[in-house]
Amino acid sequence: MILYNVTSSLEPTAADEWLDYMRTTHIPEVMDTGFFIKSQLLRLLDEEEGGITYAAQYYCLSLEQLEEYQAICAPALRADMEKHFAGKYVSFRTVLEVVE
Repeated sequence: MILYNVTSSLEPTAADEWLDYMRTTHIPEVMDTGFFIKSQLLRLLDEEEGGITYAAQYYCLSLEQLEEYQAICAPALRADMEKHFAGKYVSFRTVLEVVE
């Protein structure tokens, strides 16, 4: 199993709107691609000063599935995020293998 983690740090003024967008639009669209079997959204409690940080996590069965998602679906989903929140967030992505 592969965990695809997207950590996003937001300007406080955009955090509520971003959270609503994630819940109602982005995460459902990611899940509708069919590449992931589970998702969750977490808020970091130990945040840097002046920012609000969330981690969106998506689980898929193989690295090949993730790579296919990244090639086919991710560019349009990232572009839509940027269209809504340009300059109000910074994201970084990590890929982890679930061992237990």
